[in-house]
Amino acid sequence: MLKQRVITALVLLAVLIPALLAPAAWPFALLMLLAMGAAAWEWAQLNGLQGAAGWLVAAVCVALCLASWALGLPQQRLPGLWLAGGGAWVLAAAALLHRGVPGWPGIARPVRLVAGVLALWLAWLAVTQARLIGVNFLLSIFALVWTADIAAYFAGRAFGLKFTKGKLAPAISPGKSWEGVWGGACGVLLLAAVWIALDAQQAAAVPSFYSRLFAHSWWLLVVALVFMTAMSVAGDLVESLVKRSAGMKDSSQLLPGHGGVLDRIDALLPTLPLAMMITQLLPA
Repeated sequence: MLKQRVITALVLLAVLIPALLAPAAWPFALLMLLAMGAAAWEWAQLNGLQGAAGWLVAAVCVALCLASWALGLPQQRLPGLWLAGGGAWVLAAAALLHRGVPGWPGIARPVRLVAGVLALWLAWLAVTQARLIGVNFLLSIFALVWTADIAAYFAGRAFGLKFTKGKLAPAISPGKSWEGVWGGACGVLLLAAVWIALDAQQAAAVPSFYSRLFAHSWWLLVVALVFMTAMSVAGDLVESLVKRSAGMKDSSQLLPGHGGVLDRIDALLPTLPLAMMITQLLPA
């Protein structure tokens, strides 16, 4: 299993890094388009659609992304869209986690399918727009999610249930603790401090997400990053909830040793649109 995970990770990096660092944004946008199409297919499987119906859901997601590119949406400021999308993520995640696994089948399947496709389309639009802003900006958002996940894991292992009496969401993801969430937030704040210092030292032409927040105030940086960390956890929990309802451990086996595409991007789905929302709502 470990060998398989390493090989898959190396192949993904070999594809991702050249696309990310390409002079133009379209190779990375195309790669993310393939990822979102695969994730949409997985979403259809998780919601009981097999065969041609699953491929149709993936095709609709890809078509939405391509239409957005043709209309030039990634090149436009879209504060209203990001506010609506970010707000929808916050409200939907809160409602879903409150209702828990038993509440998921009670939502009509067409509503679930449409919501999933829209979430994937919104994430594609956000990640493409972030890449157009600059690699430093995009990587700082990616690193936020990765750091929150890694720091939460180690903090949960070291301090889980030592300061609180209950798990974070035992019926959805029994391994997660509140100590892990706060450990993840501390890790993200430390990452931001280092990144801001490096931006200043290197006089970065394109400021990171962290530097843009810090330029307004340190307290905005702290509040925004704690909020983003919480939403990255919410994205992970929402996907776990859906998988538990479907009786599946992974969203698919498209990535040997890693599960499915959704398993790798679940925490990014809310954080990418929210990062664009915060960035575009800040005064210039």
